[in-house]
Amino acid sequence: MTHKKHRDSKERIALLAGGTSSERAVSLESGRSVLEALAGLGFRVEMLDPAEQGFIDRLRAGGFTRAFNILHGGAGEDGSIQGLLEILKIPYTGSGVLGSALSCDKNRTKALWQALGLPTPAGWLLEPDVMETPPFPPPWCVKPVDQGSSVGVSRVETEERFQQAVEAARFYSDRVLVEPWIAGGEYTVGFVGEVILPSVRIETPRVFYDYVAKYEDPATRYHCPSGLPARDEAALGDLAWRAARALGVSGWGRVDFMLTSRLEPYLIEVNVAPGMTSHSLVPMAAREVGWSYAELCQKILAQVRGGTGDG
Repeated sequence: MTHKKHRDSKERIALLAGGTSSERAVSLESGRSVLEALAGLGFRVEMLDPAEQGFIDRLRAGGFTRAFNILHGGAGEDGSIQGLLEILKIPYTGSGVLGSALSCDKNRTKALWQALGLPTPAGWLLEPDVMETPPFPPPWCVKPVDQGSSVGVSRVETEERFQQAVEAARFYSDRVLVEPWIAGGEYTVGFVGEVILPSVRIETPRVFYDYVAKYEDPATRYHCPSGLPARDEAALGDLAWRAARALGVSGWGRVDFMLTSRLEPYLIEVNVAPGMTSHSLVPMAAREVGWSYAELCQKILAQVRGGTGDG
């Protein structure tokens, strides 16, 4: 499929990728793919890495009309980069400061969903230097409060393994969230603007969809369409939309679920800057509705906050 070149090839786009989070490598891979797509559409794109010296000066002085944020985790998704772009008055993709900060904190996300009656597993927060087992029986899911890509996540089946799992999570974050382990299928639903994309079902021979399953294991399988009955597919999309809106997440993003054998959904988390590599899930779902990778990038860019879009 051919694409119409952007009407003003002089428009400068800042592509933010890399950073210092545990997801740096994936962000750089996403960035390279987005750079190629946007350049092919006629944009003048410069990839900027917050980990490099002079990042803010380059961002301030670059004459950028829009910013495409593809920083995964850390400052890229917790509201920090969003706040900087607000100060510099550069319209940017994805959610604003509040939506990013809320969704990055899994405990606050859970508390808000629970207050609204949205289905999500129970949670037990361990503050720094606290080591208390949760009031619900194992197996447990132990995770850092503010990391993505399943970094630092463990399945714990016995109390003897609990301390080791908490210490592994604390390598990435002082605060650790413990949830009851939800047995079932792993699903995800992406959205761009007001378009809810088809769900993706994930299969892995590993214990769960961890970092290795996401990025390294060739045995991981993805199904889009996911195979859900039409009514359940529609309900999952609606729940994803309500869960994202509850957090103030907008522009684009991805909502992750567990579904029990009875297709009962449990909200797990929201990603405000999901992966955009060649094998990432949002591009996969976009292909199912007929969007090429370049069209997806253009549609995301059209959702910038504070700008007029790319209509």
